[in-house]
Amino acid sequence: MLHRRDALLRLGATAGGALTLPQLMASERAPGNSPRKQSAKSCIFLFMWGGQPQQDMWDLKPDAPDGVRSPFQPIATSVPGMHLGESLPQLARQADKLAIIRSLVHGTTDHQTAVYHALTGRAMVPPRIFPANTRQRTDSPSIGSMFSYLGEQSLLPSSFSIPRAVAHDGIYYAGTHAGLLGSQHDPVELGKVFNHVETGPRTDPPQLPLTLPDDISLARLQARRGLRELLNAEDRNMQRIGETAGFDSSYELAYRMLHSTSVRDALNLEMESPATRDRYGRNEYGESFLTARRLVEAGIRLVTVNWMFITPAAKVYNVWDAHGGLNDLEHGQTGYGMLKADYCLPAFDQACSALLEDLSQRGMLDETLVACAGEFGRTPKINANNGRDHWPFCYSAVLAGGGIPGGSIFGASDSQAAYPSENAVTPGDYLATICAACGLDPTREVRDRQGRPFKICDGEPIAAFL
Repeated sequence: MLHRRDALLRLGATAGGALTLPQLMASERAPGNSPRKQSAKSCIFLFMWGGQPQQDMWDLKPDAPDGVRSPFQPIATSVPGMHLGESLPQLARQADKLAIIRSLVHGTTDHQTAVYHALTGRAMVPPRIFPANTRQRTDSPSIGSMFSYLGEQSLLPSSFSIPRAVAHDGIYYAGTHAGLLGSQHDPVELGKVFNHVETGPRTDPPQLPLTLPDDISLARLQARRGLRELLNAEDRNMQRIGETAGFDSSYELAYRMLHSTSVRDALNLEMESPATRDRYGRNEYGESFLTARRLVEAGIRLVTVNWMFITPAAKVYNVWDAHGGLNDLEHGQTGYGMLKADYCLPAFDQACSALLEDLSQRGMLDETLVACAGEFGRTPKINANNGRDHWPFCYSAVLAGGGIPGGSIFGASDSQAAYPSENAVTPGDYLATICAACGLDPTREVRDRQGRPFKICDGEPIAAFL
């Protein structure tokens, strides 16, 4: 069975600190159910496109044979008995905050269908391979859209996606927006997607593209909003059916953001001290992790940081898809060379450790859940190009903060990190755990725009974490 409600949590140490007080949120529980205790108010989802190598970071197998064993050595952490790869020395010092899941599993090796499964919790049936995998309104909702639909209504958007959407060659991956829930629950996606060829790691911070069409002034926008409210009051049924459910949502979003100084301020990293910016790293991903912290501090419930960049010329930069051979040739790096380069493992270690340290020092870690996962892991065997290929049959993911017990490991893999040996976890289980930790009911039945019922998240929360 993939779902084991009575699975035991293997603890390396006991995390200190108490959970925040329970909060009752009527819009975040199923009718007739007792209120769910909430610790986390928000979530930062670090989406590692391409798949981090579990054998080199989170689940080293030092006794594995040559060709499987990582070239990185395991290092001790702040938690007795827990080891990480030597490429993560700063995170190793904060292992007491980490809950590592070593037994995620699904069945697709294709990036596009795996991203859909990872971000919606559902397998794509039938699978749509690039370029047919562009997102559609019949798709299941992404994790950010679940937060928007289930959460309290607010003047602020519920979900942001930075520094850009998961997309390339003009195709926005299925599973990255609200799908059948309607455009009003789509995440705000910052940054332009592949409008020019990059020649190296980006260093500019993400910018907010908050501009309106030339013929729409702010005064006209306000009048349009008032007219819409009157029309909605006259005929709300029309707003619930077909494409009218998300009518003019782009104008509504622009209105809300133009009037939110907190969001605009959160995107202005010049308001941070130089020391803080240096701590996160003066690169795109360091800046994105810092922006994510500022956005949740401003009241955004879920911020997804997409660690992905592919140029129009199909050059792969700053990503985890380290097959070797054809990867990042302009930097002279292939396979493990790319992982070791400043913009990959070292940048992740610096930015992620800075995020956890910063949240802790600000007293925000108990109420901010940090999740880190890709769409799959990497093959047990190192290939002929000194890299690892796609592997969804066992991989690792991480949770931290938000009331999740730190210094812990859930599940286990076999001797080569190839298959789960205990407590297998599906992507749906992982997303359900995120929802539950943030006071959202992942079992809640909702209805699409045609009134058809469906379960918003196809998984079970990991009970041992909650």
